[in-house]
Amino acid sequence: CRGSAMLCLHLHLHFFSSSAKDMKHRLGFLLQKSDSCDYSSSQGKKEKISSSQRLSQEEVRKWADSLENLIHHDRGLAAFRAFLKSEYSEENIEFWVSCEEYKKTKSPAKLSPKARKIYDEFISVQATKEVNLDSCTREKTSHNMLEPTLSCFDEAQRKIFTLMEKDSYRRFLKSPYYLDLVSPPGAGCGPENCKRNHTHTLDCNSNIISQCA
Repeated sequence: CRGSAMLCLHLHLHFFSSSAKDMKHRLGFLLQKSDSCDYSSSQGKKEKISSSQRLSQEEVRKWADSLENLIHHDRGLAAFRAFLKSEYSEENIEFWVSCEEYKKTKSPAKLSPKARKIYDEFISVQATKEVNLDSCTREKTSHNMLEPTLSCFDEAQRKIFTLMEKDSYRRFLKSPYYLDLVSPPGAGCGPENCKRNHTHTLDCNSNIISQCA
């Protein structure tokens, strides 16, 4: 009886050991397969992201239709902002963007502090990034600060938009910041392009990178 008990114990331990090894092997296989799937999924997501970040020629050409099309496109806004920065006039687009964000304010309690911040930064006499407004619009906007509403900067924003539309936007369309994006890849160097000193390209984070030609 004792010998039978020892034999049963030995068989039980052998069976348990074999089962443990088999389970370990299967678990390793499943983990490896899972890692492979995760990697494939990750690669797929990267490819989708890369694809979504490509800037088509059709999109870029639409920027030339209107300033509205340009600055309502994330990549277009980034390119235009970089161009204005090169001309030391980026305060205009920064003011326009600040007004757009201000109009999305949902809490009435936040209107006054947000309005005051925009006013102090772009419109007041001591503004750090003062925009070019006529005295009438400036005075009206100052009056609006007494009781700020979502539309208190509308007139000033329209004036700056018109100013950019008639001036800097037209120069932007003739600049390398736009021409280098609208030119098809591998296009030949035209007479107007050969005189450029730098090439400006837009990266996937919507930033402008300047590279020596």
